Amino acid sequence: MNSSAAQGAGTGSDGYVVAVVGATGLVGRTMISVLEERNFPVRTLLPLAASAGGRSVSFRGAQVPVQEATPDAFVGVDIALFSAGADVSLKLAPEAAARGCAVVDNSSAWRMDPTVPLVVSQVNPDALSGHHGIIANPNCSTMQLAPLLKALQEEAGLRRVVVATYQAVSGAGAEAVDDLAQQRAAVVAGKQPSSTIYPHAVVLSPIPAIDVFLEDGSTKEEQKVVLESRKILSLPNLRISATAVRIPVEVSHSEAVHVELERAISPVRARTVFAQTDGVFVQDDPATHTYPLAATSSGSDGIFVGRVRVDASVEHGLAFWVVSDNVRKGAATNAVQIAELLIQRQLLWGSAPRA
Repeated sequence: MNSSAAQGAGTGSDGYVVAVVGATGLVGRTMISVLEERNFPVRTLLPLAASAGGRSVSFRGAQVPVQEATPDAFVGVDIALFSAGADVSLKLAPEAAARGCAVVDNSSAWRMDPTVPLVVSQVNPDALSGHHGIIANPNCSTMQLAPLLKALQEEAGLRRVVVATYQAVSGAGAEAVDDLAQQRAAVVAGKQPSSTIYPHAVVLSPIPAIDVFLEDGSTKEEQKVVLESRKILSLPNLRISATAVRIPVEVSHSEAVHVELERAISPVRARTVFAQTDGVFVQDDPATHTYPLAATSSGSDGIFVGRVRVDASVEHGLAFWVVSDNVRKGAATNAVQIAELLIQRQLLWGSAPRA
């Protein structure tokens, strides 16, 4: 048993024992920062990684040693935020849940499991009820799209969605950010850039392929957007198509979205509906070239929407542009917000009804 968590599970009055699995990775480090920024009631922080290696993380002005992620590391832990990849989550998330720990998992391991809630905090929080110890965090591309689609579904009904994503390299981890920097340095030096992450140098050209190709010609990233959106919105038959593109930007994903609605709404009304959605901010003034940008969205927990206009190619069509920080809201912040909801709704696994 690890010494930190052995103090016992938190009761709420003195805070909670919170583990972060993958604590030294890009998203894991951001999760720890978000816990601190949001003043999450952490009594004990337990950073975990596949190999501790004498490393530590900063939290509330102190250096907290990283411990090895093992099944028994979760004894006495209330909440675990996972961001260490699907293989680790498949192995350790059930072990954590079996020890009474509520798991919020950022990998793709559990998202499409019908027994596991897939949650965007401001879209479907009620899905948390009756969880069995594991809650899935959606893919970052799905994350920023879902609140807008939910708002449109409630206002005018959804018939069809077509989305093209323009995704930052940080979606592939810290190594991909370093890889882009090396490509840029090669260009500046007059050399031919190459990549250790992608099949082509993204600094020279957007790459219209993220993750592996599937038999139907789509990629796994595109499939995630389709299937996860249907599950989050409880619209299993929603007609939705996605094209996922990697671009030479460090942080913040951008998306061009075209929707066909059941009933017509004007761009003015759509902007109002979007602005009334929790966590969504409208930036839309063509006269001043005001629209969401990756550069200005980076570091924020908001979802930014603009270029809202009629899509005259279909009946009741609408088009818009969406940008959000994929590392923060797209991964870390939503995970922390889910943990906050578990506390607010008294749904921590230790006190939740078990099947």
